[in-house]
Amino acid sequence: MVHLYVNRSDHPKNVDDLYCGRAKMNKDLLRTGDLSLTLEYPTERDSGGYICTIYRDKDILRQKVVLQVKEPFPSWATALQVLLVLLLVVSAGLLFQFRHYLVSVIPVKVEVEEGAESVQLPFKTTKNLSGEIQVIWERYEPFQKAHVFTNGPNQYEEQHEVYRDRTVMNKDLLETGDLSVTLKQPTERDSGEYKCLVWRKGTFIRKKTVKLKVKGPGSNRGHQDQKLLH
Repeated sequence: MVHLYVNRSDHPKNVDDLYCGRAKMNKDLLRTGDLSLTLEYPTERDSGGYICTIYRDKDILRQKVVLQVKEPFPSWATALQVLLVLLLVVSAGLLFQFRHYLVSVIPVKVEVEEGAESVQLPFKTTKNLSGEIQVIWERYEPFQKAHVFTNGPNQYEEQHEVYRDRTVMNKDLLETGDLSVTLKQPTERDSGEYKCLVWRKGTFIRKKTVKLKVKGPGSNRGHQDQKLLH
């Protein structure tokens, strides 16, 4: 017995202890015809079929309702879910840092034949770089500054004379993150290792290594002669 209503009043003494004080009906149910039952603080064990039986003289009317109380999400599962989200966030951050580390450590190899109009030393990084940014492309052995970009204008006075009027970078490089430099009229003597160093207010934030090989006219001729010998 969940709830008993007889002669315009409730009879809680006849109700099962499991539902005592938890089941209620509207006070004006006879006038409104709303015989709905409200069960407070439902739990999973309350799930099942409920039958409302109405007796009036010799007439009997029954209505069946099936209640299903879903078990709440366990607290341990919620904590595990939060932990997994945190792990994903941390992993994403580590992957982001590791990607930049790989970019800085693993050199990119670029080959071009002497006589080409230009060659690009590629470097793409995070978009919308903010602050006082300085981008320096340097060549090693011998050490020469190939191109210097400082917070907007290109610093041609710091550039080695070998690269004067031969290097170009995109104007919107801070917005796009494309820090590639284009070297015009490459020659065999331009071959070597180049590094792009990115600084923000004196703090080093990015690095990229590119190995450039400019093939001289003799290299193709020697390759063709080797093919003829075979």
